[in-house]
Amino acid sequence: MRRREFLALVGGTAAWPFAVRARQGNPTIAVIMGSSANEVQAQRLVKAFESAWPEVGWVEGRNIHVDYRWAEPSQMRALAAEVVAAAPDVIVANGTSVLNAVREATSSIPVVFVGISDPEGVGIVANLARPGGNMTGLANFEPSMGGKWLQVLKEIAPHLTRVGVLRVPKTHVRILQSIRDTAASSAMEAIDCPVLDAAGIREAVGAFDGQQSTGLIILPDPVFSPLRSLILELAANQHHPAIYPFRNYAEEGGLLCYGINILDQVRRSAFYVDKILRGARPGDLPVQAPTKFELVINLKTAKALGLEVPATLLARADEVIE
Repeated sequence: MRRREFLALVGGTAAWPFAVRARQGNPTIAVIMGSSANEVQAQRLVKAFESAWPEVGWVEGRNIHVDYRWAEPSQMRALAAEVVAAAPDVIVANGTSVLNAVREATSSIPVVFVGISDPEGVGIVANLARPGGNMTGLANFEPSMGGKWLQVLKEIAPHLTRVGVLRVPKTHVRILQSIRDTAASSAMEAIDCPVLDAAGIREAVGAFDGQQSTGLIILPDPVFSPLRSLILELAANQHHPAIYPFRNYAEEGGLLCYGINILDQVRRSAFYVDKILRGARPGDLPVQAPTKFELVINLKTAKALGLEVPATLLARADEVIE
């Protein structure tokens, strides 16, 4: 399934100066998810976005057109160009890889981003309070989160002497530096593992096979969503303690996650889309920071790895999976 289309209602739509109407009457929202439409997590994101519709006054089947688009990383730039050529009123971009492609394709169509780490630090917006330009949205992790991930991982697996950091190439630069700084202060080594696909993940993680003193940190990106099973399998088979950015990893067998509720972020993006359709300028809407982080620990996986979870860590957990 390449595309899902829905119709909905929005009450009153003032034209935003940069926007171009895709068609007479119905404003159009293009939602680029950056993963496979058939992937379970992707469909959860769609449902999360749609769950906000009643609150913003959208009713399916009336006068809004929502176009969900999906693509693998190698196809992202072409997809972004295709979406921009259709001139939607607003683009919702999920994840850094998607947003980078959209940024290359347009500087005029309003964009609401979700799942973006450190948007000010990497130059996506001028500043968080007044982004300027055609983009705003919801940030997920600040650079210091990298060090926090390593600290939590070291707390549950104190024997670790180095950590492999899985990230999409050219993303999360300052988070990677935070991990490196924290590793250096703990006499650890941080290994950068830029990967884009299953083959890259197998090669990167496979290089650590037999090294049970090596842990893994998986940085957030929709590119990794359909590859979760592979990442979890490799970490389990090679006995690498690993920390993940979203709870679905821990629910599916990952050791632990410490991060935001991405479903809530996608849901909240609909409210910014609504404001823009009613006339607000993206550059005037502050980038929203996460309000809550959740720690989920999988005790079954900890036991399989021979790890004893400290009582202090269990006490901080929002959920413990047994």
